[in-house]
Amino acid sequence: MEKTIYIIGAGAIGKALAVFLKLKGRNVLLVRGSVDQGVSTYETIKIELPDQLTLEATIEVTSLSQLHLFDGIVLLTTKSFGNESLAKSLYPKIGHAPMVVMQNGLEVEQPFLQHGFPEIYRCVLFATSQSISESMIRYKPVAVSQIGVIRGNDSQLQEIITQLENDHFKFAASSNIQSIIWKKAIANSVFNSVCPLLEIDNGLFHRNDKAKEIATRIIKECVSIANEVGVTLEVHEVMNSLLMISKNSDGQLISTLQDIKMKRRTEIETLNFSIVNIARQLNKERWVTETKLLGELTKLKSDLTLVE
Repeated sequence: MEKTIYIIGAGAIGKALAVFLKLKGRNVLLVRGSVDQGVSTYETIKIELPDQLTLEATIEVTSLSQLHLFDGIVLLTTKSFGNESLAKSLYPKIGHAPMVVMQNGLEVEQPFLQHGFPEIYRCVLFATSQSISESMIRYKPVAVSQIGVIRGNDSQLQEIITQLENDHFKFAASSNIQSIIWKKAIANSVFNSVCPLLEIDNGLFHRNDKAKEIATRIIKECVSIANEVGVTLEVHEVMNSLLMISKNSDGQLISTLQDIKMKRRTEIETLNFSIVNIARQLNKERWVTETKLLGELTKLKSDLTLVE
């Protein structure tokens, strides 16, 4: 049975996914995450792909206030710093709908667990998407994005994968999602601090040996904390993942740099600072000094932009 796919978050990732699913024949509704305009509209969105092909679709866009019950699949592509307030707003409307959290960082699903959402799945994104204008998105796939169970079951997970199947934004089920979450969060702690501070694109690390050295030091710090909490990772596997992402998203700007340029709040708290907080709880904060410093500098840069 065809289900409505609600994409909460009308940013670059949400818009790209909405177009791909619409062109696949899915019933898609794009829901504004933070701005409530109180009305539903239709927007024609264009997606620029790496091979210069441009796709477009007309998508219905609405606000949370216009929806009373989610009777399909909910995909969350908003910024993670709004999760606590979003969990409160969504809970009365979620019903039995499964939610897929498509956000960067560690423990971003916690507000939804604490509010008792019935089914929660976590997606680790391996794609970059950048807004060129209000209606034009530049999209690059990096690898297959992985989805795993946080609260739910494998049968529902497979149904979600089936509903999300499309030609450009690939998904697969993972039975080891925590390892993938940590690996990507560590890589993002590098990308989302170094690239914004240098104001440079994601391709830096596969192009520049000095940048690669810095990345290696940060990865070593973070992997030591991952291993302490029972997530077994090796420095070389995280580094290989970072270099793969860097090469495949060469020329794309990381989301934190996009946010700083647009004078928006960043997600650095759920990346560098989240790892530092976990290290502090373990009395290991001294293990992550460079990770902490890069996070503090990135936050300072963002905060200075916000008060200009």
